[in-house]
Amino acid sequence: MKMVDLETQQGRIREALDQRLKSVLSHGQYIMGPEVKELEGLLAEFAGCRHAIGCSSGTDALLIALMAYGVGPGDAVVTSPFTFIATAEVIALLGATPVFADIDPRTFNIDAAKLEEVLKATDRAGKLKVKGLIPVDLFGLPADYDDIMAFANAHDLFVLQDGAQSFGARFHGKRSPALAHVGATSFFPAKPLGCYGDGGAIFTDDDEMAAAMRSIVLHGKGGHKYENVRIGVNGRLDTLQAAVLLPKLEIFEEELAHRQAVADQYGRALAQVVAVPHTPSGMVSAWAQYSILTDRRDELQQYLQQKGIPTAIYYPKPLHLQAAFGYLRYAEGDFPEAERASRRILSLPMHPYLADGEIGAVVAAVRGFCES
Repeated sequence: MKMVDLETQQGRIREALDQRLKSVLSHGQYIMGPEVKELEGLLAEFAGCRHAIGCSSGTDALLIALMAYGVGPGDAVVTSPFTFIATAEVIALLGATPVFADIDPRTFNIDAAKLEEVLKATDRAGKLKVKGLIPVDLFGLPADYDDIMAFANAHDLFVLQDGAQSFGARFHGKRSPALAHVGATSFFPAKPLGCYGDGGAIFTDDDEMAAAMRSIVLHGKGGHKYENVRIGVNGRLDTLQAAVLLPKLEIFEEELAHRQAVADQYGRALAQVVAVPHTPSGMVSAWAQYSILTDRRDELQQYLQQKGIPTAIYYPKPLHLQAAFGYLRYAEGDFPEAERASRRILSLPMHPYLADGEIGAVVAAVRGFCES
């Protein structure tokens, strides 16, 4: 049994994948080849927004967007402490300061009700100016963008959606990651839509932001290759990775439906023995992970390992307690919900190709442990 099954997926698309890769090898445009533009058009259409810009990773997608917003020293950007380090890392890389707000314990996403106090506390300290927010759609579930966007608009803040795990999710009918001023996603192989290396994309309806981000992706390019109008990065999406993503995108809707079916089976069978994921009304998760909560997490993980069932812990230590952010002087107890989740979280196998027998084996093992 596998946490993520790329082998079975590749078998489904192998013919189309081989044709796409051979096409790139034939035309030889390995940088910014036609497949990149084709993919960007399809991604924008899928997400329902004006612009999709391919880039080199989900981390770079966040970084490029922050650069376009002019984030730098003296600025603060509010985000979640319960996520992968990249979300806060890009803020720090630009000389700005990550400021954390605790999570909603049911969704694991940033608690919009806590944003006002975080903003006031930062303003009272008087050293930083909050410039924007980066909500994270953890495990594939969109954050509460109605409340987040209302708060941001009331305080003249930008919202950068970290949709690294939520590509294809829905929020009241709208697709992720086109739920904020700018959205970012990752095509890391294990993501719901993944390539065979690193890759990412940025989404927006803002023409000026799109133009700035396209420039930043290409070293701050202006009218031609050797005109540089701003500081940028080497953030391009490889043509070969675009070629991999094109046939994957063709079957993506079907894979999302299969992920939902797996999640439904888990939920029905496990809700009585562990805390299963909560999906608020009007939302549809992309199910990047299926994460349960239990007070006996470490024991359960060891038990499942003995049964040949893989698991993972996302994330064992919140960002405010990581040594990399020690200079922020947060302490244990500052974000109790994030800390509580980090002690209890456990992710089970989740991908579109889990067979009923495999799902049954996971369910039986979890129930057997919890009911013993």
